[in-house]
Amino acid sequence: MFSSAIQNYINSSGEASALNRARQLETYINSVYTQNLESEKDESKTSNAEFNKVLDESIKETKSVFNIDTPPKIPFGTLSVGSKLKADAQKSEIMNIIDKTCEKYNVDSKLVQALIKQESGFNPDAKSKAGALGLMQLMPKTAESLGVKDPMNPEDNIDGGVRYLKQMLDRFNGNKILALAAYNAGPNAVSKYNGVPPYKETQNYVNSILSMYL
Repeated sequence: MFSSAIQNYINSSGEASALNRARQLETYINSVYTQNLESEKDESKTSNAEFNKVLDESIKETKSVFNIDTPPKIPFGTLSVGSKLKADAQKSEIMNIIDKTCEKYNVDSKLVQALIKQESGFNPDAKSKAGALGLMQLMPKTAESLGVKDPMNPEDNIDGGVRYLKQMLDRFNGNKILALAAYNAGPNAVSKYNGVPPYKETQNYVNSILSMYL
């Protein structure tokens, strides 16, 4: 019985917030309902249960109209790259950072994509039990040695990770297998065994990345 009055009230609510509109609407309905009760000769015909039902339906309708329960969407790019990707990582944006960084350091972007997929699943907030951070899972000491200011910032993380991978590729004469093994187990372990170390984790790591890369 309130639908037309509710709609008029909603349409005339001006710039007030949606939540305040809902609260004001509740007060309005209560007032109208009370007036109707006073004009009724037989008040026993209208129960509190009926009122609560109408009120609940009206509030739900209002919430639906104003999308009260739906958080606003912030267009990508309105915040800084780092803070935005932390809040809402978008793979396409990460891929753009990878392409630019790999071009800068002359590293195969597809190899880096496969490495990031293995390391973090493209999650810029990833943290391992061992303490590795971000997309390319940089250890704090490694990040510090590379001059990475914020390992959880995608641009900083990728820049440091690609530079480190480039160092491993240069050290092992462009051998991708050895470079990946060094990225995981450390260059000293690769040099010690003159190849991929006999660590199951490292062997699986290299095989997994190569399967995505090739």
